[in-house]
Amino acid sequence: MLSIKEIRQELQGASVISDKVMQHIHEEGLLKIWVPQKYGGLGCRFEEGLKALFSWAETDGSFGWMLTLCAGANYFSRNIRPEIAQLLFTHSETCFGGSGMVGGMAEKQDDSTYLINGSWNFATGAPHLTHFTLNARVMEKGKAITDKDGNEIIRSFIVPKEEVHIIPNWNSMGMKASGTYSFTINNVFVSEDYSFVYDTFFTNDILDSIPFRVFADLTLLVNYLGIASHFIEEAGRIRPEINFKHFTESIEKHLEKVFSIAGEVEQILGGHKEIAEGKQHVIHLYGVELVQKLSRQILTVYTQLGIRATDIDSAVYQVFCDYFTAAMHSNFRPSADDPDFSF
Repeated sequence: MLSIKEIRQELQGASVISDKVMQHIHEEGLLKIWVPQKYGGLGCRFEEGLKALFSWAETDGSFGWMLTLCAGANYFSRNIRPEIAQLLFTHSETCFGGSGMVGGMAEKQDDSTYLINGSWNFATGAPHLTHFTLNARVMEKGKAITDKDGNEIIRSFIVPKEEVHIIPNWNSMGMKASGTYSFTINNVFVSEDYSFVYDTFFTNDILDSIPFRVFADLTLLVNYLGIASHFIEEAGRIRPEINFKHFTESIEKHLEKVFSIAGEVEQILGGHKEIAEGKQHVIHLYGVELVQKLSRQILTVYTQLGIRATDIDSAVYQVFCDYFTAAMHSNFRPSADDPDFSF
């Protein structure tokens, strides 16, 4: 088991999560927080899992981001047939990951298979994945299949890494070790058993009922708060004479609010009720506003740290770049129609 200090040392300036850290991840079962216990997972409750995600992001941005996205992909263990899930997750190193975009086509065959072709971007953890998940338009005889409302049918697929071509094109300023690469698939046949639909579940658990929007919002928010907590820790080392108490207290306050929201969501769902669209919107709006405020405060603090904070080999610079790379995620990005850019 590695300590926080050891993980940070391994990942400082790293371009990939090291074998030593990956061994720690698999030994501790960190990728299986959302996998049901009957499949060999940890079966964490929502609030419990969010606490883990915060601590991992606080340890290191790339570490936390990779675990969040890959553990989130392993959540799909709930969406696939039990016999397939049991088969896949028997292995301790099973690691799903992929892209949420619709980047290809799945040509339906006569033998309950699909012929997959396409390219997808931003598959976090790509060097460490055992299986890639992807979304594709379902086609038949070269034409898109539509539902009764005329919408194209989209299906998700699980493809073993051996059938995938990884394109190591992650050149962002931060999250350098997250392995967020593109990938392509060319003429690969996938059995229908290795496909799934997001809102169809083969397990019976409260976690299955959490709206994807809420799940995405809260798992990302604890990442931002975790990275911010690490940032202010490193900032204090450079400028110990500055009192960052209020920054730290704000992180703690918002973290407790996120946990409270998660607990409330589980309580509502436990009472066999749905999370109303209005409540989902309120949660999302809270996340958008929090990320905006947090980003401004991190920038304000960074400008107080002096030239040492611009050293590209320094911990504070890495955390700063990790945060603003993560903050570019489209989930909480504000509309460009409203801001006034004059000064």
